[in-house]
Amino acid sequence: MYEDAPARALAVYAHPDDPEISCGATLARWAAAGTQVHVLVLTRGEKGSHDLETDLDELAERRRGEMAAAAKVLGLAGQEQLGIDDGELVNSREVRQQIVAAVRGARPDVVVCPDPTAVIFGDTYFNHSDHRVAGWATLDAVSPAAGNPHYFPSAGAAHPVGVILLSGTLEPNVWVDVTTSLETKIDALLCHTSQLDGSEELFRAVLRNRAEAEGRTAGVRFAEGFRRLTLSG
Repeated sequence: MYEDAPARALAVYAHPDDPEISCGATLARWAAAGTQVHVLVLTRGEKGSHDLETDLDELAERRRGEMAAAAKVLGLAGQEQLGIDDGELVNSREVRQQIVAAVRGARPDVVVCPDPTAVIFGDTYFNHSDHRVAGWATLDAVSPAAGNPHYFPSAGAAHPVGVILLSGTLEPNVWVDVTTSLETKIDALLCHTSQLDGSEELFRAVLRNRAEAEGRTAGVRFAEGFRRLTLSG
């Protein structure tokens, strides 16, 4: 069980609702305990609709507002969005530099991001390319770049990160007890109204069931699981 709340944390994800879905209860628990929690979202989220009549710029702006509302619910200390188009995220030098700048600005003890090695889940789903790229770009930005002053010197003073927690993993090795913060996660996700389809109670039930399944593995009521990487410097 991962019990300690870090002094500072940074979550890096692809789409506007990804942090809440992936680790929202963990971020809420940490924020309530006094952690300075920052979030970096890499894309605009403008393709989060199947309606051909959707104005993509209007949807992107709406989702930006939803992010801000969710951030208040979670108690975030800060939030930033790079504004890359959905589906066009690549692990480029520019993207890595911007993630390095976010790491050096927030100076987190823990970075949370998607597990890029988790690709195929069962026989009905494979991971979105933006999720995979977000994970690889974050790992490459954290080590060696963020902690080495010779990488991107204009992005701020070097800052080594001690722990990375990978969400959406097929190989969890640590869990966070989110029994006291699961409802906050759900409330934050409900701020993303453009992405909701169906009743609120059904949505809550699905998320509770998922957290309960993780909790059974961890020996608590509700949990979020991660693959923890501990970096030596």
